[in-house]
Amino acid sequence: MKLWGGRFAKNTDKLVEDFHSSISFDQRLYRHDIAGSIAHARMLGETGIIEPAEAEAIITGLKELLAEIEAGKIKFAVDAEDIHMNIETLLTTKIGPAGKKLHTARSRNDQVALDTRLFLKDEIRRTQELLLNLLDVLVKLADKHKTTIMPGYTHLQLAQPITLGHHLLAYAEMFRRDFERLEDCYKRTDVMPLGSGALAGTTFPLNRQMVAEELGFAKVSENSMDSVSDRDYLIEFLAAASLIMMHLSRFCEEIILWASQEFAFVDIDDAYSTGSSIMPQKKNPDVAELIRGKTGRVYGNLMSLLTVMKGLPMTYNKDMQEDKEALFDSIDTVQKCLLTFTPMLESIVFRQEKMYEAAKKGFSNATDLADYLVRKGLSFRDAHHVVGSLVRYCISQGKALEDLSLEEFRKGCLVIQEDSCLFIQDDVYEALKLENVVGRRQTYGGTAPEQVAQAVERMETYIEERKKKLEE
Repeated sequence: MKLWGGRFAKNTDKLVEDFHSSISFDQRLYRHDIAGSIAHARMLGETGIIEPAEAEAIITGLKELLAEIEAGKIKFAVDAEDIHMNIETLLTTKIGPAGKKLHTARSRNDQVALDTRLFLKDEIRRTQELLLNLLDVLVKLADKHKTTIMPGYTHLQLAQPITLGHHLLAYAEMFRRDFERLEDCYKRTDVMPLGSGALAGTTFPLNRQMVAEELGFAKVSENSMDSVSDRDYLIEFLAAASLIMMHLSRFCEEIILWASQEFAFVDIDDAYSTGSSIMPQKKNPDVAELIRGKTGRVYGNLMSLLTVMKGLPMTYNKDMQEDKEALFDSIDTVQKCLLTFTPMLESIVFRQEKMYEAAKKGFSNATDLADYLVRKGLSFRDAHHVVGSLVRYCISQGKALEDLSLEEFRKGCLVIQEDSCLFIQDDVYEALKLENVVGRRQTYGGTAPEQVAQAVERMETYIEERKKKLEE
């Protein structure tokens, strides 16, 4: 008989039983369900709602059940519907009538809210650890390549030379914000809902604070209806997960481009590449491509749960059972992607010579020529016009800016100044050297090697502080 079957004269249809059941996926909440039940039982005994001996029997039985589940000795039943009723049924079979008292003063509505919050808190911390591991790798690579020159792009067109270290630290900033978004999400997840009952609270004199303290929650929920009816903490996590995947996908897109023969900036380790079934020469960046592709499923999970929740009346509705598969899949996807991407990145070989040669093309030092003319007294708008005409001239002659003679530079200057342009001297060639172009970007947060070194130090401190905090 169903635990809730007293009202019903007929058995549930077999098709409905299968359709209705969630044990196939929510069984992964068993640790959190048992932890919540132990805390609830202890509180029931302490407050005298049930006999202390009964509470102890329940706690002992739950601990035994946990050990049996972990040992693979328990098979969950579809007809018990979900993890909550499976645990309660197994407990009652194990310890007898006392097991039936466990559900006193609680509902599956506040129970599932508790379980998902406990579960998500653990997974947020795990995801943060993986992000810190990735940040570690990025910072080490940035420090190693703080003087490695490569082309920077806008519109995927060569724009200005930068350092590879600076480029890598751009992603470090993205993943730092992802870490901090999870920190914010954790605060809103760290709220204990048990005691809210089905929606209106309970008539029993619960000590909700005691349960919160045992389970490690920062606070208890303020409104029983809100506690059981919203899943915004899950949606917030899925949004943060989507942003993590977006940043991973952007990084993977660049790695895929850089690994192509046309760029040839990187060599992806064989351990993170695959071949072709027909073309023997192929080395495909499948790991990066898969991460890029898996981004879509995490976006889809976010949209799925937003759509589930958008029209629900207060309070709990069965639609909300759809939250778990979206949550579980996103957690698994994000964590697997981080676990795979981090060692792939760490093992990549950056072809510094190729990057340097690419940075010399496309007139990436043109802005610095304009800045040189400004320092010699021209307005920036006039300097921009002069350099544009010189670039056009170089294209027609098959030359780079640094290949021009002083006479050619001065002739180009005459397009805006009819008198002599003798202020263009030999120092123009020093101004156009890529090392100097990069080295002059000394503004805070710029690409100059000194600025990259300082940014590395700041990020190292940040990572160390966050690691210590997670260990507390």
